[in-house]
Amino acid sequence: MLKKPQQPVIHGADAFAAMRKAGRFTAEILDYITPFVKPGITTGEIDRLCHEYHLAHGAVPGPLGFHGYPKSICTSVNHVICHGVPGDLVLKDGDIINIDVTPIVDGWFGDSSRMFFVGNVSRLARDLVKATHEAMMRGVRAVKPGATLGDVGYAIQSFAEARGYSIVRDFAGHGIGRTMHTVPQVLHYGTPGTDLRLEPGMFFTIEPMLNIGGPDARILADGWTAITRDGSLSAQFEHTVAVTETGVEIFTLSPSGWNAPPYA
Repeated sequence: MLKKPQQPVIHGADAFAAMRKAGRFTAEILDYITPFVKPGITTGEIDRLCHEYHLAHGAVPGPLGFHGYPKSICTSVNHVICHGVPGDLVLKDGDIINIDVTPIVDGWFGDSSRMFFVGNVSRLARDLVKATHEAMMRGVRAVKPGATLGDVGYAIQSFAEARGYSIVRDFAGHGIGRTMHTVPQVLHYGTPGTDLRLEPGMFFTIEPMLNIGGPDARILADGWTAITRDGSLSAQFEHTVAVTETGVEIFTLSPSGWNAPPYA
């Protein structure tokens, strides 16, 4: 007998309140780490600082131990697309880095990532980061009751590709709540009017990855770090959102207004 496809959970008011708390804390971690992201720091030190921030505020780093992942956050530098494992890498002037945090707050997962400029960054890298943030926000703005995930993907794809960037297709956004990853799968490309129809109470992430070169990825020997196959720069932003009765709510906006670099 064929299994019925799993359907997204429709959440109520209590879940919205819990995710607002988890989402705000997620954004607060990224705000906290912002002043430390500068030439000379290692990705391992960024991980240590974020790990300690979790514990000091009664939260749990969701990635730590998840399917064997060894660290509390992900740090993806330059040509790393996503899931970069923090370690001894020293950030240098001109780097770009994505920091991805997924804390568990009272049993609920927040999930967000931002790009950071390390020192003086090239115009090429700045333009990529700016376009990636706008692509994510176009996807976010497409979320509303009655729209489809195809509409969300198309909003991202049409913007990014019109500007000459490729979209990584090996990774996607995902449903979230009391588990880190659940349905629906949120593709960052698509055809309007296709895929899941959105209903109030659905929670998921939107997290496009744009490359200056081709879209193909390769996983390194650590089993986690995904890099661009052609060595080109990559950028990613991520928000956790909810479908509301009238549109969309972003759970992971920065309390400081630091949603995209440069950060004051």
